Amino acid sequence: MRKTPAQLPAASARHNLSHGELVLIQRIRERVARQPFGRRRDQVSLGIGDDCALLRPRRGEEVAVTTDLSIDGRHFRLGWHPPEAIGHRTLARGLSDLAAMGARPMGAFLSLGLPRELSRPGKKNGRSFWLDRFFDGLLHLADAHSTVLAGGDLAESPIAVADIVLVGAVPRGRALLRSGARAGDQLYVTGALGAAAAALARLAEWVASRKKLAHQIPTTGAAEMTAHLYPQPRVQQGLWLQRHKGATAAIDISDGLSTDLAHLCEESGVAAEIDADLLPVHAGANLEQAMHGGEDYELLFTARENARIPKAVAGVAVTRIGRMVQGRSGQPQIALISGRNRQPVMPRGWQHFL
Repeated sequence: MRKTPAQLPAASARHNLSHGELVLIQRIRERVARQPFGRRRDQVSLGIGDDCALLRPRRGEEVAVTTDLSIDGRHFRLGWHPPEAIGHRTLARGLSDLAAMGARPMGAFLSLGLPRELSRPGKKNGRSFWLDRFFDGLLHLADAHSTVLAGGDLAESPIAVADIVLVGAVPRGRALLRSGARAGDQLYVTGALGAAAAALARLAEWVASRKKLAHQIPTTGAAEMTAHLYPQPRVQQGLWLQRHKGATAAIDISDGLSTDLAHLCEESGVAAEIDADLLPVHAGANLEQAMHGGEDYELLFTARENARIPKAVAGVAVTRIGRMVQGRSGQPQIALISGRNRQPVMPRGWQHFL
């Protein structure tokens, strides 16, 4: 993109190269090269350093692409979230989308807009206190899922913005979709629900009670806040479902069970019944948080009634929570059943512009 004169920096800024954009990009490139998977050539032919990255899917694979935008004050708060957690959460959002499709991660592309003070090096070691900690979190999760940071963009911005693009691969015609559920299918979820919403509530209480910034939390996060600060995308579980043809439809729980299940019902043209007694509510959460809290990044999926679904996949519990039924005019799309009580469920998870 050609810069207009109004975009050109002042002469003094152009010659201050000790911590400018080119230096930051080179430092990021060097960090990525040190990743255990940073030099993979089986899926990334060319990474950071050219106008485009070159990815190499295997024969017979389709490419899955997802993008997620994270904005200070909306998806995270600089005064609440440690930089490592912001980096981790930025990548986790995209990895969870790939998991829901049963796709193998190939490469990540990060566009990062930051206020200048977040990019400046510290006085002691020359490292940017915030930026380097952000990449500590992002690249640690990337290593855990064999994902290469293959490119992106860096710009000065009045607010902190992180836009992540994830590219994955899935065997042709085998991607898990939201549209494959049928009446009679059983409804399952991985892990436990409500943990992230409960942890966010505790984080808010922690900040308010101590009148301190949350970036003073240890980098691993206080134990009771980990589910919100460092959510774990279910990539291995999604790959298992795809490889074993175990799911008829799938979606990740990012906006809340009620909202994401409504998306699945809408795309599949069916309705759902949730058995309240089967719902795996996290020990520190309540039913409201489990139903509507969001950011659990668990997988919600359907399977045929006679499908053999294990009780755990790669160490994560899998629980049957209900069934899919034929939708009927005048009937709720989602119902929560407890004994003889049948309660309609409205989508009350996260939605923008409401």
